[in-house]
Amino acid sequence: MSEQLSSRTRWLALVILCVGDLMIVVDTTVVNVALPTIRDSLHFSQTSLAWVVNAYMLTFAGFLLLAGRFGDLFGHRRLFLGGTAAFTVASLVCGISDSQEMLIAARAVQGLGGAVVSALAFSLIVVLFTEPSERAKAMGVFGFVMSGGGSIGVLAGGVLTDLVGWHWIFLVNLPIGIAVTISGLRLLPHVDTGARKQNLDVWGALAITSGMVLATYAIVNGNTAGWLSLQTLGLLALAIAIGGAFVVRESRIEAPLVPLGIFRHRNLSAANVVGILWAAAMFAVFFLSALYLQLVLHYSPLKVGLAFLPGNLIMMAFSLGLSARLVTRYGFRAPLAIGLGIASLSLLWFARAPVHGMFLRDVLPAMVLIGIGGGLAFNPVLMASMSDVEPENSGLASGITNTAFMMGGALGLAVLASVAAARTNHLTAAGHSVAAALTGGYHVAFLIGAVFAVAAATIGVLFIRTRNVPAAHGTAAMGDAGEPETVPPHAEPALELS
Repeated sequence: MSEQLSSRTRWLALVILCVGDLMIVVDTTVVNVALPTIRDSLHFSQTSLAWVVNAYMLTFAGFLLLAGRFGDLFGHRRLFLGGTAAFTVASLVCGISDSQEMLIAARAVQGLGGAVVSALAFSLIVVLFTEPSERAKAMGVFGFVMSGGGSIGVLAGGVLTDLVGWHWIFLVNLPIGIAVTISGLRLLPHVDTGARKQNLDVWGALAITSGMVLATYAIVNGNTAGWLSLQTLGLLALAIAIGGAFVVRESRIEAPLVPLGIFRHRNLSAANVVGILWAAAMFAVFFLSALYLQLVLHYSPLKVGLAFLPGNLIMMAFSLGLSARLVTRYGFRAPLAIGLGIASLSLLWFARAPVHGMFLRDVLPAMVLIGIGGGLAFNPVLMASMSDVEPENSGLASGITNTAFMMGGALGLAVLASVAAARTNHLTAAGHSVAAALTGGYHVAFLIGAVFAVAAATIGVLFIRTRNVPAAHGTAAMGDAGEPETVPPHAEPALELS
């Protein structure tokens, strides 16, 4: 009976965590569609409008790692619910904003709350589901939510902005956030990961957060300020210097905020390199293809969302079912390599899309391929990143993984957008039409994105090991050179329902 109750508790918790994280994922894309309307309503300039996005990105990326570590030290459940409440309140302020300053400040608080929710939802799933086949299913559900959130955001942004106004893209978070907070107070279990309570490394916390914020700001403004400008190079140099000082400090103090030994975990380090490259490739698909659809094929925002829908539905379906079964049966490497290989084919398909492209011939096949590839690869890379980390460091590992994806996506998008712009300018100067020049720029960026995906697949195959024994089949997972890996499972965290 107690075993059944424990299982029921875990799956109810999974629903709460997924709904909370869905709210964050949707919010990252729902705003983009409404930006022109927000600009006109609050009289933003084109430069200041970028801060509606940048304020969120800076705090989200800057606090991911710190949020995960705080969860380990002060309680995953407490921090997750606090992050959800902060995000919900900030959404209310965004929804009633009548000035630029009010909206930008609220977006920064949204980013902070989103960082906490994203980091701790992932880590809670990992510590709640320790049995390999159950964890694969749980991560499949999590991948289902993550992959579908982007599509929901684009569609919801278009519909809400057109029908009831841009304020409602934020106000719609209120009932969701309140429901997650109230149900979480009742149903989310306390998780004792065994993390040792310690004095907070205040200087370390300030260093890692300020370094991440500076690096993110330099990257997201690189194309505007210029990649070789004093601002960009200076901020990146300062971020690197702060990061170096942080590493030196953490290696010398008795109770570090980030124990550097965590990077000795092979799967965590390898999976995060894979995550950086994969995020760069995925951003190439979702952002550059959206530009191609809008600027070259002249799709409306709502039509762009509908064009992405088939790929996202396929990605959701593969994440929920097939990917989990493949990981349970074959381990991490095969599904990861196959998925990323198929994703690279999607990028190559877009790299030959013509100026006068047709949806059925030039867009839909690429969307189907990215749906299959992303659906196969999402689950194994997330599971691999957490597979050999102790429960007491699960929040930190989750923060590192989320940060890798975030920074990889931001840096990849900035680099690919810069390459595309340079190629477009060259073609324009050579006398090509605007549409042809834009298309030529996107082609180069898609080709580079395909290289990122292939590189990610190669690193995954060479360096990631399957660490857990799939209980459903009773056979040892094979490591390198075909030798069975016998890694002792971590102790299951103690659960207590409040």
